[in-house]
Amino acid sequence: MSSTLPLNASSLQAFVRSRQTTHDFHGESVPEDSLRRALECAIRAPNHHLTNPWRFTLLGHQTRAAIASANARLVAAKRGEESGQIKYTRWMAVPGWMVVTSLRDPNPVREEENFAASCCAVQNFALGLYAKDLGCKWTSGAVTQLPEFPELVGYDPATERFVGLLWFGYPKQHLPPTAREPVESVLRRRP
Repeated sequence: MSSTLPLNASSLQAFVRSRQTTHDFHGESVPEDSLRRALECAIRAPNHHLTNPWRFTLLGHQTRAAIASANARLVAAKRGEESGQIKYTRWMAVPGWMVVTSLRDPNPVREEENFAASCCAVQNFALGLYAKDLGCKWTSGAVTQLPEFPELVGYDPATERFVGLLWFGYPKQHLPPTAREPVESVLRRRP
């Protein structure tokens, strides 16, 4: 089978292995074309029966500020007002925010398939960004568990399931790949 990809298998594998979560971003906005291309990668994720279950919600300044404020309150309650303000400032410096949800289904097996496919879409999105020298962080921290979060970001939990809050932008630095468990520690074989 021939490939139409401009890179070989070794290059692709090295590319996937080198992508890391980005924690600190420059304030520069992500070009619309780069965002669109990353989303085009995302929606190529495998999905059973082509359900296309993923939904992407790009968050504007007002919604980001509301989320950052809610998170700052959570942090302040645990570690004090100053810590809450530091966290608010850090979060507001992240240039791109997106919420990913997955369509619910009355069939629990289909709903799990949809969720798994949406998780694959997030990985594809992160790789699509990385191909343009952009970084991404996938989070599901305490603020996303607040009862008001779904309404704040615009989805109905009766029809959509939260997958993740994604931050993206140009990384302040590229980190070396983190150590991972060797394949032998996660691979089982059965006769």
